[in-house]
Amino acid sequence: MSEQLEWRPGSFTKNFSWGNQRLGLRQLHEIIRIGFDDVMADVPRDEFRAKVRETGRPDYIPINFFLFNRTVDRTDYLVADELVFQALTEPHSSRFDKLALFTFNFSYAGNWKGAKAYQRRPALWSTEYIKERVSREFNWNAALVSADDIERFVASDSRYTGKTVRKLATNLNYLYKLGRLFEFGAGQVERWWVDALFLAMDRLIADRRLDDIVPPEAQYASLLSRSDFVRISGKRSLEKDLAVKHLVTLYTACGGVSRFSDDAVKSRQALQLPDVEWLIANDFRPQGALHPTNPHILKSIPRACAMLARYAGFDVIDADELANFDAAEFVRRHTREALARLRAKNIKPRMSADELMKMTREK
Repeated sequence: MSEQLEWRPGSFTKNFSWGNQRLGLRQLHEIIRIGFDDVMADVPRDEFRAKVRETGRPDYIPINFFLFNRTVDRTDYLVADELVFQALTEPHSSRFDKLALFTFNFSYAGNWKGAKAYQRRPALWSTEYIKERVSREFNWNAALVSADDIERFVASDSRYTGKTVRKLATNLNYLYKLGRLFEFGAGQVERWWVDALFLAMDRLIADRRLDDIVPPEAQYASLLSRSDFVRISGKRSLEKDLAVKHLVTLYTACGGVSRFSDDAVKSRQALQLPDVEWLIANDFRPQGALHPTNPHILKSIPRACAMLARYAGFDVIDADELANFDAAEFVRRHTREALARLRAKNIKPRMSADELMKMTREK
């Protein structure tokens, strides 16, 4: 569908007043919290707009380019998905900024009454620029990105139908700086990238449901692989490729978008873990799901999903450890603990380090 839609700038060429570059996308973070009233539940689009209007801030960029829209019983809603979850459960940070920029570039905004066809994928000009220029030609060297280069790229494509390109190019270039595009070039798995995978799954499934298509869980991995996720979420690496399988398993085990519904999680646990009592403690902060093969595969999840995460092969860490998690220290601590367990069982190596190195060199 993306190849057939027109590229139109829409309201993106208007001045959103993001503020100083050092603040990143804090304005977006704050508007999401205000519009959702710090409640992790879908909110009527009109109510969201009314709350934001009281602050004197414009709302068209967040609701038309970053959030996901859907209509239920003739009422337009903004959907509480991974982007909203991160805004409501975490303070503003560069991690949020990168997730938000990915969300913009992924460009799935849903549908609402009166929306034009192109508004369902409103920023395809940015999606294609990231795929063709930043990823394929620049190999994620964001230093080569400029307003001039964006302008040339967009203006040369017949799909672009806007009257002007310059304002779009300068606004987009500034958004890339706010969202820290220059940090997307790391091949290592990072927490924002893990969040982005969950966001991508949320949006892909929600977009198909607009057409009354409900993808079965068995197709989640192929749904993600056919999307633009890998090409726009930063430099590809073997570590990321291996992490995808684990994260799709976790996403599926937690129930996809239903992970934000306690009742839905309770029902899922009753089916998958019938012998485990479903429990939510008084601490409702998100927990961490950590894959034992790689401490960088760390995902914040609703507390109710903790048992489901264990069922998917993840370790679960509490909110305090999640907030202060250090991957290097985690590895050191678990290495020490593993060595202590070996010593307690009187298990000792049969060769010295020098002997092992000699054998390695000989091979």
